[in-house]
Amino acid sequence: MKEPEEEKLKVVADNRRAFYDYAIDRKIEAGLALTGTEIKSIRAGKVNLREGYARVDKGQAWLRGVNIAPWTHASFENHEPLRPRRLLLHKGEIRLLAGEVSQKGYTIVPLRLYLKGGLAKVELGLAKGKKRYDKRQTIKERESDREIAAVARRREVNRPR
Repeated sequence: MKEPEEEKLKVVADNRRAFYDYAIDRKIEAGLALTGTEIKSIRAGKVNLREGYARVDKGQAWLRGVNIAPWTHASFENHEPLRPRRLLLHKGEIRLLAGEVSQKGYTIVPLRLYLKGGLAKVELGLAKGKKRYDKRQTIKERESDREIAAVARRREVNRPR
């Protein structure tokens, strides 16, 4: 039997800062309810996820603080850049997120926004905030990985052939 082909993803925006500020425990994919000018701006790459977060209100999940720039070619019917956008999730996923956030002190942050099969999707992370010493540890690990890679490259270059 043939393996199903993996759909191509076009990553529009990454939130690399989230991996520095938070320890990500679980990742969830969610759809977005958007207007016409918003999807055009997303396809043009005019998105900023840095200040974004998600909340569960009255049984629905909402993405807040994500800046989708106004579409430059739109008329008076342009969208509000920072408006809350509804996340398209199953009820069970919404209940799970609401439970984790309320009991264990987690927060929901957008990690990346991408196009999958022509639809805008957002990858959400169930995250816990890092302390200052955790951030320092992350920096030390990153620097040591770079040093190890640099030594390996030097050895590869100096190896006789």
